[in-house]
This record gives sequence, structure tokens and C-alpha cells, in this order.
Amino acid sequence: MVKKRIIPIILLKEGRCVKGVNFKDFRDVGNPTTVARVYDAQKADELVFLDIMANHEDRSTLFEVVRKTADECFMPLCVGGGVKSISDIRVLLKNGADKVSINTAAVENPTLVEEAVKIFGSSTILVSIDVKKTEKFGHEVFTHSGTVATGLNALDWAKQVERLGAGEILITSIDQEGTRNGYDLDLVKVIVNNVGIPVIASGGVGNLKDLEDGINIGGASGVSLGSILHFTDQNVIKARNYFKTVGINVRM
Repeated sequence: MVKKRIIPIILLKEGRCVKGVNFKDFRDVGNPTTVARVYDAQKADELVFLDIMANHEDRSTLFEVVRKTADECFMPLCVGGGVKSISDIRVLLKNGADKVSINTAAVENPTLVEEAVKIFGSSTILVSIDVKKTEKFGHEVFTHSGTVATGLNALDWAKQVERLGAGEILITSIDQEGTRNGYDLDLVKVIVNNVGIPVIASGGVGNLKDLEDGINIGGASGVSLGSILHFTDQNVIKARNYFKTVGINVRM
């Protein structure tokens, strides 16, 4: 049986680790390398770094932060934010990333995903999909850190992402993100049930039961978490022990 993954997400803004609600009202929560060291010591299965201002500021991801973290931590590292070209992906991988997350550029130029998979392999390329509920499109895909509506339905886009060859999808509910009210399980379920690649659930974890629901109800291959680690007494070790208690197969 494939082991389920516990994956902290670190949002980067101006070189700092931040956390917000619904992709806004961000609060500083520490030095990203220091925070990453804690997750590494707690044996997180992976870590996702997302530079949330990269597209707004028209610059590349903070390579220095990535390099320093990769030098000091041993868990696999996925990095995204401002990835627009094969060159960006190559630089991130050279600086220590194990995977690269593509979001806005994947929507604007889907052939980038296809080309990246051919060069670096599907296991290296993750597509991050940010979603809001709208009347017209249901679960609608948004880009540019949740500020630009695309008119794409999340399920249709997820299916296309799979056809392009991406190895994994990170699906984030903007409506739930940072609220600690639990994942949008309907969103997670519909994506998981209709694609054949791993799906990581993101946005809304407030307690350990939410993580369990992401696996057992949503069907996710991995569960991401952020606010619960910054603003409660929960941590990766407690999450892993909880999974063992409720019978979810995780790396021990």
C-alpha cells in the first residue's frame, strides 16, 4: 500500500515565511530556513516552498532561500512561484529543488508543462491549481496568487494537466485557505476520482481530523498543512502519530 504523505507548505514573501487567510492579510511567521529546519527535524515527508509574490513582482523565485534550505535539510523540496520557463526550472533544480511547482505559467502556456516533463521527467513537475467557487464555473481556477479568474473549471484543467504529463497536482481551495475550517472535500474528491496522478489536498486544515478527512474522504495521496503548524500546538510528529492511530499508512 502506498504511504500517505504529510507535507508542510511554506509561503514566501519578501524573503520571509508568511501565512494569510484566503490568499490575503498575510502575517509574518518566521525565517523560512529556520521553519524548514523544524519540519525536517520532525521528519516531514516533503516540503513545499511557494513564493507568493513572484508573479506580481515579475521576478524569479528566491533562489538563495531555496539553496540554503536544500543545504541544511534532507526532506524532498518542491519549489514554485514565478516559474515561467525551462530555464527557471533548471535553475531551481540546480539550487536544490527536487520538484518544481508550476501554476500561472501552466495556465498561460500549457506547452511549458509538456516540454518540462520531456526534459526533466514527470516526477519532477507538479502543477499547482488554486480554486475558488464561482456561480458561472463552479470550482474555478485562479492564477497570480488567486487574483486573476481564468474561466477554467478545476476538473477540466486537472484532466488537461494530467494529459500534459505532470506527475502530481496540488489542489488548493482559496475559500478555505488559512481558515482552519477543513479542506474543500468535494473539490478534492472530484479531482482525485477523475485523474490518475497523485493529488495533494491543500487549504483549510484546522485539526488532525481534517488531515484524516483529506485522506479517507477526499482520497488525497498527500495532505498539506500550514496554519495549524504556525498557530496551534500541533506538529508533523503529532500528525504522523495520529495517522498511525486511525490506521492511515504513513512513513514512521
